[in-house]
Amino acid sequence: MAEFHTVARVGDIPDGQGRAFVVDDHIVAVFHLDGDYFAINDLCPHQGASLAEGHVEDRMVSCPWHGWRFRVTDGTWCDNPRIKTDAYPVRIIDDQIQVAIDVPSSSDGDAS
Repeated sequence: MAEFHTVARVGDIPDGQGRAFVVDDHIVAVFHLDGDYFAINDLCPHQGASLAEGHVEDRMVSCPWHGWRFRVTDGTWCDNPRIKTDAYPVRIIDDQIQVAIDVPSSSDGDAS
């Protein structure tokens, strides 16, 4: 089940940029592009650079270390669509930017 967490207020992230936030045990990059907000895993799957620090253009962010480009809309690597980083739902509630992280359901043992 996904739980939404407030990470920032509208206006905290300048248009055309991203910021990294810790949400539960995840580091999430939230991008503000033309009034819309998108969230993906902040760590580049190549070598772990912060994608929030990358250059954003045409709804793609470039890894600041090696230039790998990811779509901020769904986390897909632009050079090989079979590779993705996690993407997260974003919503705006009362001027707050909220990101949803899937929380594994708990179980108390085997369902026999």
